[in-house]
Amino acid sequence: MSTLFEHSQTTRTSNGKEESMTTVTIFGSGNMGSAIDSVLTAGGASVDHIGSADPPGSVNGDIVILAVYYPALKDIIGKYADKLAGKIVVDITNPMNLETFDSLVVPADSSSAAELATALPSSRVLKAFNTNFAGTLNAKKVGPLTTTVLVAGDDADAKVSLIDAVQAGGVEAIDVGRLNRARELEAMGFLQIKLASAEQVGWTSGFAVVR
Repeated sequence: MSTLFEHSQTTRTSNGKEESMTTVTIFGSGNMGSAIDSVLTAGGASVDHIGSADPPGSVNGDIVILAVYYPALKDIIGKYADKLAGKIVVDITNPMNLETFDSLVVPADSSSAAELATALPSSRVLKAFNTNFAGTLNAKKVGPLTTTVLVAGDDADAKVSLIDAVQAGGVEAIDVGRLNRARELEAMGFLQIKLASAEQVGWTSGFAVVR
């Protein structure tokens, strides 16, 4: 069952001024959905979840994170496309062949995020979190270094909103450029999953950025 919050929330600071609270809706409550929730709520965001068994209803978050497997995107688009108009929609998927675990299933010049942006022309689509394992988001560390979320998208304000929310939760985030960089992010995500599934690295491994 989903927990629903008001679309827009405000809190008062110690000097009495109102400031807006980031509202987030996450599709999915598995390992990744829960880990992303833990980061964002640590930063003060209000988060609710929509599960695959929930009947279609309102989507309350200003930021919507699709923490599902790639094949589930088609169903979400079919049920919620009109409700996602104007929202920041974050694609975290790695479009892998789930039978072979040996290839991506999108064209070489495209990405899951590009497909999503075409299907949701009124949404502000970002690619993020697909190069992070849930364990590194929960721990906020990769080894001794702070976990880093890479964010791609064509809407600069949308990227700032997501990056601010991630950083408020104690995790680093970097703007890697326009949405066409999602192809490289998905290749990175594929490689990490391939290594972990072959037990060459652990599911708490990953990369971090030294500046």
